[in-house]
Amino acid sequence: MAGASMKDIKLRIKSVESTMQITKAMELVASSKLRRAKERQERSRPYFEGLKKTLVDIESATTDFSSPYQKKREVRKQCLIVIAGDRGLAGGYNSNVFKAVTGLLRQDTPVCVIPVGKRAVDFFTRKGIEILTTEFAEAASISIADCFTISNLITKGYLAGQFDEVSIVFTRFVSMLTQTPACEKLLPLEAQKTESEDDTVRPLVLYEPSPEVVYDAIVPNYISGMIYGAMCESVASELGARRTAMDAASKNAAEMIDDLSLRYNRARQGAITQEITEIVAGAEH
Repeated sequence: MAGASMKDIKLRIKSVESTMQITKAMELVASSKLRRAKERQERSRPYFEGLKKTLVDIESATTDFSSPYQKKREVRKQCLIVIAGDRGLAGGYNSNVFKAVTGLLRQDTPVCVIPVGKRAVDFFTRKGIEILTTEFAEAASISIADCFTISNLITKGYLAGQFDEVSIVFTRFVSMLTQTPACEKLLPLEAQKTESEDDTVRPLVLYEPSPEVVYDAIVPNYISGMIYGAMCESVASELGARRTAMDAASKNAAEMIDDLSLRYNRARQGAITQEITEIVAGAEH
């Protein structure tokens, strides 16, 4: 009986060791990808910050400025872009995003979604919520070109009156250990003002054919930049959450191996003691 128990424990130790090798490998892969994701976001930031500054300059330099992207109207239908992961093993990354989305849903307001990531597609399919497109079902393969496609889709839909408000739900990367769900409104745009509009003398800038036309042409690119930034944040957050989860799993596996090794040694010691007792008892007879 003791021998069978020792065999079971040994097999269990080997199984846990194999699992720990997998979790260690996944932790290293997540760490490597996380570094690249952060670098990608930092490289793209100056371009989109330049677009935002241009929008502010156009608005501030124009009297009686108006744009259809800034006009607020009654929200009869809401559109959400929801960024989640393609798979699990990332702690509470996906569940936290879906909790944030559930808090945004209004019972009296219809909603449509553009899910990014396989988990997001599965979630909204189960909920029976209208999905505009499943073209972006794989978050890992989303590129800057895809962000431009999403931007064109929502800006055209907004101008056509298909929905009256567009928001994006993603996960903000705070640190390796902290990732928080966030929601940002994309449309309508908030009116932007420069730091001082009273006494500041600014150079006269002429926009052809008009400031409004130039502004409206830049907005889709600016929106795509916001989506791309949220994508980079979400990817970094998922990788950070997966790295943390796999690190915790590896530590738990190591503790389990130590506990099983202790039980194995005790079982082995018990088996040896029993054999010695049987030998001594046989010699006395």
